[in-house]
Amino acid sequence: MEGGAHRVTLGRIAGVYGIRGWVKVQSFTRPVGNLLDFPRWWIQARQPYEARLLEGRVHGGGIVAQLGDAAGAPIADRDAALALVGAEVQVERSAMPEPPAGSYYWSDLVGMEVASAGGAPLGRVTGLLENGAQDVLVVQEGDRERLIPFVHGAIIRSIDLPARRIVADWEPEY
Repeated sequence: MEGGAHRVTLGRIAGVYGIRGWVKVQSFTRPVGNLLDFPRWWIQARQPYEARLLEGRVHGGGIVAQLGDAAGAPIADRDAALALVGAEVQVERSAMPEPPAGSYYWSDLVGMEVASAGGAPLGRVTGLLENGAQDVLVVQEGDRERLIPFVHGAIIRSIDLPARRIVADWEPEY
């Protein structure tokens, strides 16, 4: 990434919309329309580039948007839009507002070390899942994968972002 910038994937271009160069975007934000709050998107296509969000709106369960091309001109052609299908949509982490106290961006938790309340290492967060009831940490330790419910207080005892450490009420043999 240029200049050591940290980017976060917040969506994926899922298809084209119409014939005038608009794209369908699967947003990973909650609610999905929050992706429209960012005027600059990094498009991770065959030739990655920074795109301007020219227009966009929530449509169905996703977003439809018109983007600028690498030179800043509006993409106005279906074939040019089709070339972007499958590309990740990223934004600069520094452009994202800080979450409220006690809330975390998933991307900030990935890579953190997890330990039991007794201090035993449980592994490193490799991702998160949403199961409807609560979010779940995916924790990898060697060949072993643990799924730890992300429930503050009852299971997740503490999160120390600067130290990159999570303490969970979870035993190594679970």
